[in-house]
Amino acid sequence: MEDTFKRHRQTLDKPHSLTTNDRRRPHDNGDLSTEEGNSEMWNNFSNRFRQVQLVLNRNRSLTQQVNANHQSRTNDNMVQNVSLIQELNGNISKVVSLYSDISTNFSTMFGQENDAIGEETNNQRHH
Repeated sequence: MEDTFKRHRQTLDKPHSLTTNDRRRPHDNGDLSTEEGNSEMWNNFSNRFRQVQLVLNRNRSLTQQVNANHQSRTNDNMVQNVSLIQELNGNISKVVSLYSDISTNFSTMFGQENDAIGEETNNQRHH
């Protein structure tokens, strides 16, 4: 997972490796706000994926601790597992929420882009 994230991050860091959505189109009229908006959007995606990775790393650590506690079979460690498992469950909810935000932002961005292209096409037909 970390290697996949690193490759994804490297792709996002390359200024000209992004999709054609990052480049100006004729209907942009040279407006830099499109490029700035795309840059902000990719930074937002990158930050969300980074947050997901941090939570997943924490979950890996929690899982290792739960397993070690379980193997020890001491009463105190088994009691401690209750709170560790509760944290794991909360973290899973965080990951679901972060992925939901990513999906919503991604859909919204492409919906707005398609709307802008549709408006430009309609304007060209009427002129």
